[in-house]
Amino acid sequence: MGTLDGSHTPSEGPNVSERTERTKTLIKSIADADAAERQASGRSDVPVGTSGNPSTQILTVANVITLCRLALTIVFLALFASGQHRTLALVCYVVAATTDFLDGQIARRTQTVSWLGKIMDPIMDRVLLFTGVLGLLIVGELPVWVPVFVIGRDVYLACGGMVLQRYRCRPVDVAYVGKAATALLMFGFCDLLLGLPQIGGLGLVDVPWLPGLNAEPSALGILFVYAGVVCSFVTAVVYTREGVRIVRGAHGQRRAAGDAR
Repeated sequence: MGTLDGSHTPSEGPNVSERTERTKTLIKSIADADAAERQASGRSDVPVGTSGNPSTQILTVANVITLCRLALTIVFLALFASGQHRTLALVCYVVAATTDFLDGQIARRTQTVSWLGKIMDPIMDRVLLFTGVLGLLIVGELPVWVPVFVIGRDVYLACGGMVLQRYRCRPVDVAYVGKAATALLMFGFCDLLLGLPQIGGLGLVDVPWLPGLNAEPSALGILFVYAGVVCSFVTAVVYTREGVRIVRGAHGQRRAAGDAR
């Protein structure tokens, strides 16, 4: 409560501080549970600024590059949607996609890995991916079901991750098939944005929503997009099975603890 002079009682301070610390701990656990646990227990035996012991720095070269990637994706979408500066828009997108590799390398090589970078980097990856999807959808060069699936899968996994926080603070380990899915989709979208090389329709199916596989010609990148979609689906299945295993294990432990009483 506040006092008559408008000041706050000392009891409010610790509560706000505790909530802030809990929020920081939760964010760190989501970004890198192993590193967060080592820091919290004082077991970090590697230098500060490495992947295993991130720093609290904010203004680093790697983080500035990550923010530039966000700016470039916004500029890309505006230029590409206008339809008047497609080449410049493509340059912005390719540069943004290239910096995805660059900022991580700089952070590791200069020992400036930070918690902010660990949190921002995956978010910027999704922003870049979604921006490419939306750009292609706006100009009608991508079947509607592709962005619906890609964005819907990420929303599904994000919601699943929040549900799992009730059973285990540590997030599900990253699946390599998920990294492959992102790489395939990113390459496919870049090639679709470029529009080259064009391939004739393979004629494998007779449906209008599978360009390239039907008789309709398309850029080669559409095949990489299809491969990325398949890997994305496999990733969702892998994460779902792991999530179910975690929930069942947590329920089993609770039942065992109840029986022990």
